[in-house]
Amino acid sequence: RSFFSAMGNDFVGLENYQTIFANESFRLAMGNTGRFLIVCIPLLLTGSLAIALLLYRRIRFQDLFRTTYLLPLVVPVTSVVMIIQTVFHKNGLLSALFVSLGATPQDWLNSKYAFWVMVLCYLWKYFGYNVILWLAGLSAIPDSYYEAARVDGANETQCFWHITLPQLGGTLFVTTVLALINSFKVFREAYLVAGRYPDSSIYM
Repeated sequence: RSFFSAMGNDFVGLENYQTIFANESFRLAMGNTGRFLIVCIPLLLTGSLAIALLLYRRIRFQDLFRTTYLLPLVVPVTSVVMIIQTVFHKNGLLSALFVSLGATPQDWLNSKYAFWVMVLCYLWKYFGYNVILWLAGLSAIPDSYYEAARVDGANETQCFWHITLPQLGGTLFVTTVLALINSFKVFREAYLVAGRYPDSSIYM
């Protein structure tokens, strides 16, 4: 469809692509989105895996914690936006804290920090969900693998690299795909927080 005219069935070849890539706003949005992916997905995957490894077999009341982890995921986008504005607005909680410490208030959502506010928002929303996915993958690895490895003298690091990580291949694929899909949804938060003309760093 992209090789045809927008309002008809005339074949236009690469004209639509030439138009969109010549658009400065599109290039800015594409660059910001690419930067967001490069920053967020590795942070999300490695951080949530590290927490899942710490929690696996070492935590009581797992069902309660799993429910807690999933709460940010079910919070409506509008509520997330209200939280962001309450905390990061120029007259918000974070600025009030800085003022109490003798610093000047900062308009976090209209400065170079806006990008990192969106990164923090994304990680907060999806971190617990990924921890649950990693825990599900870890629970599917048979204990006999680790027992056999330890009998042969393997330490924890060797068990991780040669048993845990290879066995988590399927989970890694699923979490990566879901993280990629969810990362594109940050446009909603950026648009609702900053409107049609946000800071250039969060023009997604």
